[in-house]
Amino acid sequence: MSTLDMNRPRSGRTAFIYLLLSAACIAVTNIYALFGHGVRSASMDTMFLYPLLMGAAPYLLLSILLPRIRRRRFLRLAFNLYNSGVATLTVGAMLNGILEIAGTASAYQPLFMATGWIFAFIGFILFLIPDSGGRTDKKAKNP
Repeated sequence: MSTLDMNRPRSGRTAFIYLLLSAACIAVTNIYALFGHGVRSASMDTMFLYPLLMGAAPYLLLSILLPRIRRRRFLRLAFNLYNSGVATLTVGAMLNGILEIAGTASAYQPLFMATGWIFAFIGFILFLIPDSGGRTDKKAKNP
């Protein structure tokens, strides 16, 4: 196993984890509504869509269409930024729902959501950058 394989994100496993996170978001929403005397928020009700549509669906398609992504220059950085963006959007939707149910607002909420979208966008753009191909493995040259 090369070091390139160890650094490559496993898309199928990531898609499964995002499916579990979507189910956890649904459970959290329903439990919060149960203890909140039935009061619900649209932000909290739809918070499961971020890990489902931005997490599980793209990674599942990626694992089917491109099972072996090898030559991406910023693959790990793209993976981390994109996942951080999805996590930020999910938590932002939950916080927005909590604030809506409480009947208050925060001036930082739009900034929080914008940060999540920026992380996801930059991660997606970095994923599209292919490797330059000019790198050589110095260990392979030396006998």
